[in-house]
Amino acid sequence: MKPGNRSRFEHAPGMPQDHDRDIPMHSMNRRTLIQAGILAADSAALMKSQASSVNPRIKIGQIGVGHAHASKITAYRDSSDFEVVGIVEPDPDLRKKAEYLAPFQGMKWMTRDDLLATPGIQAVLIETRVLDLLENAEAGLHAGMHVHIDKPAGASLPHLRRIFEIAARKRLVVQMGYMYRYNPAVVMLREFLKNGWLGDIFEVNAVMSKVVDPPDRLRLAESRGGMMFELGCHLIDLVVGMMGKPGNVTGFSRHSSRIDDSLADNMLAVLEYPKATATIRSSALEVDGFARRHLTVCGTGGTFHIQPLDAPTARITLAQNCGKYQRGTHEISFPKYTRYVDDAADMARAIRGEKPFEFGPEHDLAVQETLLRACRMPLE
Repeated sequence: MKPGNRSRFEHAPGMPQDHDRDIPMHSMNRRTLIQAGILAADSAALMKSQASSVNPRIKIGQIGVGHAHASKITAYRDSSDFEVVGIVEPDPDLRKKAEYLAPFQGMKWMTRDDLLATPGIQAVLIETRVLDLLENAEAGLHAGMHVHIDKPAGASLPHLRRIFEIAARKRLVVQMGYMYRYNPAVVMLREFLKNGWLGDIFEVNAVMSKVVDPPDRLRLAESRGGMMFELGCHLIDLVVGMMGKPGNVTGFSRHSSRIDDSLADNMLAVLEYPKATATIRSSALEVDGFARRHLTVCGTGGTFHIQPLDAPTARITLAQNCGKYQRGTHEISFPKYTRYVDDAADMARAIRGEKPFEFGPEHDLAVQETLLRACRMPLE
């Protein structure tokens, strides 16, 4: 795919995240906001009630609590689409710590075999340590389960290929847990790309960093992929989604901290395309790094800048009128959104056969290959 041409999401149905709003929040007065909040709450309660009466809830379980995002089970416990039947954690220390945390309280603890043999269960979330993700995902698939695999997809590209081959044979959904796919600003960006409003894309820049404490640095140092493997993978998912698989990937890895460990804590990846380049940075050192997490896409027709990614606002500058957006600069605010709520909803629709799954094997394999190349890790 040529950068600047229509993206891979062109034929995909819209994915509104909370409310796909492009009205700045400051333009609404306090009374309007209160009324909107009341209506939204009433609407959400009604939709939840109607959903549970029309569609039976999908039984789902979770394998592992060792992943940094294992608490996402809350989104499934709160969903009208899912019924969480149990959770697995063979490591007694991890389980003991998790039992006292709010997302896991009141859950039924089980062995993996017992969970996968639960009558009526259809799906499992794989939230183990990263290096154990694929083995547990494969066990879920062999048991006939749809699987959600947290990021990144392990360290073996051949094993991931086997995961998708098994899923294809069994006609099962595999969803990756990249957390910005349903971000409302990213959804809007995809719409701009689909419509060609940014022209020919020639530059993409993205940063995702934070300060990592010494104990967590030791855990992350277990993987030679460093911070690009841990955090930059989310950005690679977005860039590959917009631009396709790059022709060449160059990774730069540095240990910049005075802490004497082996963590690659300061990393840069350059993704090359025929008429564009993309740079992705990720570090374990940036003070207030959450505030500077951003994604910028520059094209001959305009620039789309999202910052911060976790509580997004968008600054869009257009060379000419595009749809309802006039030439010039627009500041777009979005309502607060909760990670994983829309991931869960999209997975439920795919499991029920209401729509094809948004992100297929071709995309996920391209993301994983690009990530491994950016981290200078083996592909085979």
